[in-house]
Amino acid sequence: MKPIAYSLQFRGRATSPRSDRLRFSLTAPSTALVTTVGPDGVRGAFEDVPGGEATFEGELALSEQSTFDDFGTIEFGRGNRLRFHSVGLGRLGSSPDPHLRHGSVVLKVEGGDGQFAGAEGLITSNFFVSDTGEVTDNQFGLIFVRDQRRDEVAHQRKGAKPCTTN
Repeated sequence: MKPIAYSLQFRGRATSPRSDRLRFSLTAPSTALVTTVGPDGVRGAFEDVPGGEATFEGELALSEQSTFDDFGTIEFGRGNRLRFHSVGLGRLGSSPDPHLRHGSVVLKVEGGDGQFAGAEGLITSNFFVSDTGEVTDNQFGLIFVRDQRRDEVAHQRKGAKPCTTN
C-alpha cells in the first residue's frame, strides 16, 4: 500500500431533506494549497492547476448538542470513487461570523472503486455552512491505495511459465 495525500477545497450547497439531515453536493477543481510564512504571519491560498474536478456527496445525520455522523463518497475522476464515514462524532456550531456555522470531522475511508479499491485512510474536513446553504469544505486526506505496479509485477510472476531448454 502506498499513501496519497491531497488537499482540496470543495464548494457547493447543503440541502435539508429532513430537519435532522444535511446533504452536501460539492465540487473541487484541481488546485495546489500554497502556504506562506513570513514576517507578517501565515497566509494560505488555493491556486488553480491543470486537471479535472472531484465531486463530494455526503450526508450529515445531525444529533443534539451540535454533533453529527457523516457518510458519503468522493469521486476523483471517472470511476475512482472512495467511500467514507465519520470517526466518532463531528461538530457543527456557531462561528464568529453570524451568517456561518463552522464544522469539523475526521472521516475514515472504507474502500471504493477504481484507484480506491481496498483503500484505507483518513480525511480531515473543516467546513463552513452559510445561512443560505452555501458550503466551503477544506479537506486534507491521507489515503493508502494498492501499488498497482507492484500488483501487476506480482501477477505476472505468478502467471509466468518456467523457462525450459530444448
